[in-house]
Amino acid sequence: MLFSAVLTAGLVSSAAALAAPPRCRANANYKGWASIKHAFIFGDSYTTNGFNVSLTQPAPGNPLGNPPYPGWTAANGPNWPDFLTVKYNASELLTYNLAYGGATVSSSLVTPWQPTVLSLSDQVEDLFIPTYAFNGKWTSSDSVFGIFIGINDAGNSYYLGDDAVAILNKKIFAIYDGLVKELYNTGARNFVFLNVPPTDRSPLMIGQGADSAALLAKDLKAFNSAIASLAAGVKKNYAETNVFTVDAWQAFTDVLNKPAAFPATAGYKNTTAYCVAYENGTPAQDTLDPSCGIPVNQYFWLNSLHPTSPMHDVLAEKVAKQLTTGPNITQEAQLHSLVLRD
Repeated sequence: MLFSAVLTAGLVSSAAALAAPPRCRANANYKGWASIKHAFIFGDSYTTNGFNVSLTQPAPGNPLGNPPYPGWTAANGPNWPDFLTVKYNASELLTYNLAYGGATVSSSLVTPWQPTVLSLSDQVEDLFIPTYAFNGKWTSSDSVFGIFIGINDAGNSYYLGDDAVAILNKKIFAIYDGLVKELYNTGARNFVFLNVPPTDRSPLMIGQGADSAALLAKDLKAFNSAIASLAAGVKKNYAETNVFTVDAWQAFTDVLNKPAAFPATAGYKNTTAYCVAYENGTPAQDTLDPSCGIPVNQYFWLNSLHPTSPMHDVLAEKVAKQLTTGPNITQEAQLHSLVLRD
C-alpha cells in the first residue's frame, strides 16, 4: 500500500544511523552555534510549519515569520525547527522553514501523495534560490542549512523489491547531492544532515504486518547508509564546508525503547499506538479525551505516522548539541564515523 494513499500529510522512513563521530575542527565559515543568525530548513511533514515565503518574514521578535508560532505542524505543537529556534538557540536565530508535508527528494522519482507537494528539489530551486539565495541578508558564516528528508522516499518505494529500490535510491541520491551543490554555489557552507527515523515502528507499518515493516526497515537502513555517504562526500568535495550529522534514527529508537531516556519524553505512556480522537490535532497539547485514556501528549504517536511534540523537543536538542560541539565529518570523509546499526 502506498503511504500517500494512507496519510494526507504524507511521510515514512528509515532505520540506521550516525554513531557519535569524533569532533572535527571547524573552518572559518563556522564560528560556533552562538554565531549563527539564520537557519534555512528543508524537509517534509516532520519538519514543516506552514511557512509561506510570500508572507511575513522571520525578524527579531518573530524569528519564524509566518504563520504564528508554532505554525501548522504535524506534531500537535512545536516541532524540531520551532524548538531549535526558540528553546535551543544560542543567539537570536531567524529560521526560514521551507519544508513541505509529504515531500520526497524528487517528485519525478518518488511520487508524493498530491501533485501540489513541493519536493526537496522544489524547495531548493523554486523557493530558496529565487527568494533568498542572493538577497544579501545572510552570509556563509552566519547561516546553517538543515535537511531532514527521506521518510516519504522510503515509505513510497520500499515494496518495489531489493533491486528496484537500490536503483531508485542511487537516482535519489544523485539528485540530493546535486541540490546540495546548488546550495553550496549560493554560498551555503554549514550543512546539517538528519538521517531518517525508524518509521517501520509506526502504527501505520505495524498495521501492515511484520513482513512489510521488515521490508521498510531494510530500506531505511540502506537510505541512512546513503545519507552517511552523502554527508562524507560533501566534506570531501567541498573543503570550505562544515558538515554536521544528526542521528534522528537513534534518537527515535532510544525514546521508543525507553521514553524516560530524555526528560522531554519521560511523560510518554504509549509508544506503539495512537488514539483516533487525537489524530487530526487537539485544542491543547495536553488535551484529554476520555476515549483515549490518557492525554494526547502522553502518546508518542499523534496519528499513524507522526510523533507528538515531545519527540521533536528531543530531536531539536540533539541538533543544537551537535551545532554546539561542532562539525563531525572530517575532510577525509571518515565513513567509519557513520556506523550502521542492526
